[in-house]
Amino acid sequence: MKGEHPMQKFECTLCGYIYDPALGDPDNGVEPNTAFEDVSEDWVCPLCGAGKEDFEVYED
Repeated sequence: MKGEHPMQKFECTLCGYIYDPALGDPDNGVEPNTAFEDVSEDWVCPLCGAGKEDFEVYED
């Protein structure tokens, strides 16, 4: 993930959830304006429970 634009969106490859750094995931302890690379390694997709390793850069 290094070298990617820090405020890029990421998509869960299992369920399609989009992590938007501008919004974060406040319900799960991730403040708005948190880059995906700065999200805790134990954070999981709020919809399906997939780990960060199951996310890819979201292409609009």
